[in-house]
Amino acid sequence: MTEAKQPVIGAAPEGAHDEQQAAAQVRDMFSSIAPRYDLLNHVLSMNVDRMWWNRTARIFEHILRSSQASVLDLCCGTGDMTFALYRHASAQKPKMTGADFSPAMLERARVKGAGKPIEWVEADALHMPFADESFDLVTSAFGFRNLANYNAGLREIYRVLRPNGEIGILDFSEPKGAFGHLYRFYFKNILPKIGTMISGVKGPYAYLPASVERFPEPEEMLERMKAVGFREVSWTRYTFGIAGLWRGKK
Repeated sequence: MTEAKQPVIGAAPEGAHDEQQAAAQVRDMFSSIAPRYDLLNHVLSMNVDRMWWNRTARIFEHILRSSQASVLDLCCGTGDMTFALYRHASAQKPKMTGADFSPAMLERARVKGAGKPIEWVEADALHMPFADESFDLVTSAFGFRNLANYNAGLREIYRVLRPNGEIGILDFSEPKGAFGHLYRFYFKNILPKIGTMISGVKGPYAYLPASVERFPEPEEMLERMKAVGFREVSWTRYTFGIAGLWRGKK
């Protein structure tokens, strides 16, 4: 039987001794790979990442179809989840905001989204510059796992959501069984080498498998969400459990 993981506060890159150092290291890592970030995502996931973003956006179409809605994609990186939400919105687009704390990532998002009515905001997910009850939907795709404090991140998302607003966290998980063993071998031994070779930067792709292994199991994440106040929480498995979507309502 697999030993239960001990509760963790948040992401902890090697050498980080507190939350401030962890956040700074994560910001520096992702800024360093921004020029090759999109290519690497598609290569390393064999383009399955596109399917995950679009599947998530479809789930929230009931919100995206309202022109009166306000949507935040948090830890948006270069904007791929933001753009998936935009594509699945109605012709009269809701107000859409992409936020990230890496200026290099945001700059690439702005270039990719030129001409689209999306606001791009440099922001720390643990201290967002948004008023209480500002959004009907907050998503985060493969970014929440990198927060220095998961519970604080959930509380901050809860704060900026309107009553009945929804949260959607798309992130990696660890598949089980024989497939899980094969996947972990790829994830820990092959993926970091390919990522380092293409990006020319070692740190982020050595950090990635460790960050997934450290991230709470799906059931633990659901309990953390409920403790913050979210209701109707659920987790939907994507692609044999390689990734999944955590949902809840305020």
